[in-house]
Amino acid sequence: MVAITEAVSLEKQGEIALLWIDNPPVNALGHPVRKGMADGITMAMNDDDIKAIVVICKGRTFCAGADIREFGKPPLEPHLPDVLNTFDQCSKPIIAAIHGTAFGGGLETALSSHFRVAVPSAQFGLPEVKLGLLPGAGGTQRLPRLIGPEKALPMVATGNPIRADKALKEGVIDEIVAGDLAEGAIAFAQKVLAEKRPMRRVSTMTEKIDEARNKPEIFADYRKQLAKTARGFEAPEACVKAVEAAVHKPFAEGLKYERELFQQLMSGSQSAAQRYYFFAEREVAKIPDIPKDTPLIDIKKVGVIGAGTMGGGITMNFVNAGIPVTLVEAKQEFLDRGLGVIKKNYDISASKGKMTADDVSARMGLIKGTTHMEDLADVDLVIEAVFENMDLKKEIFSKLDAICKPGAILATNTSYLNVDEIAAMTQRPEYVLGLHFFSPANVMRLLEVVRAAKTSIPVLATAMAIAKKIKKIAVMVGVCHGFAGNRMFSQRRRESEKLILEGALPAQVDKVVYDFGFPMGPFQLYDLIGNDLGWSKETSTGDSIRDLICEQGRFGLKASKGYYNYDPGSRVPKPAPEVDQLIVEFSEKKGYKRRGISDEEILQRCIYPIINEGAKILEEKIAVRPSDLDVIWINGYGWPLYRGGPMFYADLVGLDKVLDVMKKFQAEHGDDFKPAALLEKLVKEGKKFASLN
Repeated sequence: MVAITEAVSLEKQGEIALLWIDNPPVNALGHPVRKGMADGITMAMNDDDIKAIVVICKGRTFCAGADIREFGKPPLEPHLPDVLNTFDQCSKPIIAAIHGTAFGGGLETALSSHFRVAVPSAQFGLPEVKLGLLPGAGGTQRLPRLIGPEKALPMVATGNPIRADKALKEGVIDEIVAGDLAEGAIAFAQKVLAEKRPMRRVSTMTEKIDEARNKPEIFADYRKQLAKTARGFEAPEACVKAVEAAVHKPFAEGLKYERELFQQLMSGSQSAAQRYYFFAEREVAKIPDIPKDTPLIDIKKVGVIGAGTMGGGITMNFVNAGIPVTLVEAKQEFLDRGLGVIKKNYDISASKGKMTADDVSARMGLIKGTTHMEDLADVDLVIEAVFENMDLKKEIFSKLDAICKPGAILATNTSYLNVDEIAAMTQRPEYVLGLHFFSPANVMRLLEVVRAAKTSIPVLATAMAIAKKIKKIAVMVGVCHGFAGNRMFSQRRRESEKLILEGALPAQVDKVVYDFGFPMGPFQLYDLIGNDLGWSKETSTGDSIRDLICEQGRFGLKASKGYYNYDPGSRVPKPAPEVDQLIVEFSEKKGYKRRGISDEEILQRCIYPIINEGAKILEEKIAVRPSDLDVIWINGYGWPLYRGGPMFYADLVGLDKVLDVMKKFQAEHGDDFKPAALLEKLVKEGKKFASLN
């Protein structure tokens, strides 16, 4: 064994050389690996005893792609495309032996080899598009030549991986190795030599791209698909252009074009936003005062109070993770209805092939329905998910304190209410916290873990850990009205409702917000949620647009009419001139002098107050860091990933501009727009929100 660099060594076994890569934890293609691979191939080329080369990795995976710690730093030679060209042009067969994942540059390394073998559990993918990039070392040029553009397009433009069995079927790999990978790869190399197989340089293959050259519909059809699934993202279209170039350009020209597209994306704001988010999501679990070795409470059984939409969704999260749930409702009819909805959701998943009938039975078997709160005596964690009524929640927690065993965690799913007040109803406030799930709870990834004044460190650590187990992204926040997400969201709600009184109409506001990148505008969202949520006919005063449309039964999608009209069974909003007329008449009656409002003003008034409220939340230490707020907004409120979250976006726009606009609006519209002290401080010091991450 000869060490070439600290990360790469060469081992000879007869006429086969094994080029070992050992760069923990994921064998990223950093400089020591790139240099070691290039020098190792040259060394093997110059050794007449070596007839074939196996590229293989130690540890838990094959090369998992570029070392993103090098992003933004001056590149060190040799660059990956040059190393892979060395692979491609090697006169001795190179066999990539793959276990774990061959992602990004790892798959590009395998594609530049002449043959590929893998263990059955291996996965293959080009996930660069998820960082706002495209494969920049020949992946967009080699993969279409190997498997054809139809199969290559989804791998390149979605970044979703495939498993070894599919990779073999589609021609990405040549053989699956059942036993020891090194032994299997050596045996395959010996077979290549014995059979005198011709070198399979992917760069010279033309059959698959020749077939596609006269089929422009391949790309036209795929672009139509992307328009629905990747609206607003630049990288997927760049990926399609690169694969298109593989079909129509010679290999060298295609590589050059791929590089140009890569550099454009790398220097753009979208990739910066997506790379920022990649790290933000990993940072969010780190809480400064919670040590890594904090002992966790073992959560073997969970209780959920309330079998409505939220309670049912929360229940599904836990049983999906194999954790039994005792589901409590006040009346048997409500319990039966809730269990029926859960069963229906699982049946739908089974009908789509996402699970089997046995899976459905197993998950339903983990749920024990009851109308007796006393049945929660043996649970380790109970989550209250009843409607937003403080008196009711206090009553429930007082009962739980008497029923639940010592050491059980008591959590509330409240969206707005004071968790400290709720905790004060118990003799164990250190075991009380908020677990704010987002609806639908079985789908939405976000979970706000609300830290009350007396919540203990082990309870908080346990909440963060159990969130991961049920596949949620947990963000730690403090106690205030609406916590972090809803407190920021209330700013947009207020402004959207004021804008339609001042002169805009729902369709204009919604279009501006949708064009910014949200899945829908505020008024379409209100229709989806239900305009009557929290509204009561008995207490309605008719003093707002919302009151008036609810009094007319325009509750939204469920009523086929709200701010918009809907065909029965359709979610597509249609104009509602009667609502526009109602808005105009009401605003004039209230003394508003309606005016034309620009799209720019609408966007700024719907976005900048969110940023400003985020600054106040950081001032008050309700959130740990600005990037946590971005994680909340991307996962809970539909903020477009390619804009990085409100705090990242503020840095991008410039905090000085945000401050100037807020001051201008304050002068025109009052103290709803008063700038946060932190925003003024950062501008004065010439800093960004990023400086607080």
